[in-house]
Amino acid sequence: MGQLHYKGYTGCVEYDEENNYFYGHVLGLHRDGISYEGTTADELKKDFQDGIEDYLAHCKENGKKPEKSFSGKTVVRMSSLLHEKAAVIARERGISLNEFINQAIAAAL
Repeated sequence: MGQLHYKGYTGCVEYDEENNYFYGHVLGLHRDGISYEGTTADELKKDFQDGIEDYLAHCKENGKKPEKSFSGKTVVRMSSLLHEKAAVIARERGISLNEFINQAIAAAL
C-alpha cells in the first residue's frame, strides 16, 4: 500500500478497513521486529518513528549494534542454466556477474 522512511529504516503501510486503522512493520529486519499502528496517517507516522527511536535507544543501552533494514547483500537463487547465461553475458560486457545482476534489477525497476 505505501511506505514510511526514517533514519535509514523503511516500513510498510497497510490499512485494516474493518477496524479502520493503519498498521505496518519495518522491512528487512531479521532479528528484531518493529511494528506500529495508528488511526490517522499522522498517528501511524509518529508510532513508526517512536518505534525506531525506542529500538535504537534499547540497542544503545544494551551495547547491541542496531540491525539495518537492508544491508545491500542478498542471496539470489537461479537455475544453473540462467546462472551460466548471465555469467557469459557479464563477461562479454566486461563486467562482474554482480554488476550485471544489479543492472538487470535496476532496469526492471
